[in-house]
Amino acid sequence: MKLSTLALAGAIALSAAGASLAQPAPAAGPAPADGRGWQRPDPAQMAQRHAEKLRAVLQLRPDQEPALTAFLAALRPDPAQMAQRRAERSETANLTTPQRLDRAQARMAERQREFARRADATKRFYAQLSPAQQRAFDALHQGRGGFGDGRGRGGHGHGGHGGEGPGKRFG
Repeated sequence: MKLSTLALAGAIALSAAGASLAQPAPAAGPAPADGRGWQRPDPAQMAQRHAEKLRAVLQLRPDQEPALTAFLAALRPDPAQMAQRRAERSETANLTTPQRLDRAQARMAERQREFARRADATKRFYAQLSPAQQRAFDALHQGRGGFGDGRGRGGHGHGGHGGEGPGKRFG
């Protein structure tokens, strides 16, 4: 009796598995016309949306506009630095492990300098806000560990990848 019950349970499990495999795959959605998948959002459009959101949420006064402009400018990545990173990525395959470690250490120091620069800009902007605006600013960034780049990512995406696309980890 136990064997037939076990056999029946196995048959039910197999038929359920077969039925699930026979189901059509869900549609993946329309593919981009140019054949590419994920695309990096336009940084200028993202910056504009970010500025509009800050203006609206913080209810900035006209006299605070220069502080916002300076703040947003400080958050923008340096295009020359980004071009240098792209160029260095192609060279990574030819490096030895110690050379890769040295390059990673240099990148960490660079990121630390960038963080310090952005933190300073955030503090200067924050100081220009009224107490009510400061509370609103704080509420915007609760649980994110920081502001500006969205890497937490984030502002350039997610996960702290330096704005270099999804899944970028080494190189």
